[in-house]
Amino acid sequence: MKHFLVVVDMQKDFVDGSLGTPEAAAIVPQVADTIRRFEGEIFVTLDTHSPDYLGTAEGRKLPVVHCVRGTPGWQLNAGVEEALSGKPYTLVEKPTFGSTALPDLIRESAGGENFTLEVLGLCTDICVVSNALLLKACFPEVPVSVPAACCAGVTPEKHKAALAVMESCQIDII
Repeated sequence: MKHFLVVVDMQKDFVDGSLGTPEAAAIVPQVADTIRRFEGEIFVTLDTHSPDYLGTAEGRKLPVVHCVRGTPGWQLNAGVEEALSGKPYTLVEKPTFGSTALPDLIRESAGGENFTLEVLGLCTDICVVSNALLLKACFPEVPVSVPAACCAGVTPEKHKAALAVMESCQIDII
C-alpha cells in the first residue's frame, strides 16, 4: 500500500508574512517533524497568485496581497523547506483554495495500488478543508486523515469548525 502526504500552503506569507498568525508559526515544528518521519510520497501545494491578485474574485473578497509567484512570501517556510530537503516531493501550484490537479497527480502516482492520504498545513478553514474534501470526493474509499496539531486556521475557532466539517465528511481527524 502506498502512502501520500499532502503539505498544504506552508508558505512564508501564511506563516509569518502578510497573512501569518501565531498559530500558524506554532505548527511549523510539528509539520517539519511529520515530514521528516513520513515514509511515502509527498505533494506540496503552493498558493500561487499573480501581481494582479487584487483584481481577482478572491482578491476582491480578501484584499491582502499574498503568495505572488516569485516573491519571498510565496516561498516555503524555511523550517518546512529544510524538512523536505533530501526527500523527493512534487510541488503543485494552485491559483485557488483547492487543487483540481492534485487528484490526477495522486491517481497517477498510485498506479492502481491502494493508498492512504494525510493532509496537513494552512489554513485549516480554507485550503486544507478544500483540498481534503476534494480528495475525499475523488477517492471515497481511500482513508484520508488530517492531524489537527499540524494545521492552523485563520482563527482557533475557524480551525475547530473546519476540523468538525472534515470529520462529518468521514475524514479522520488525528
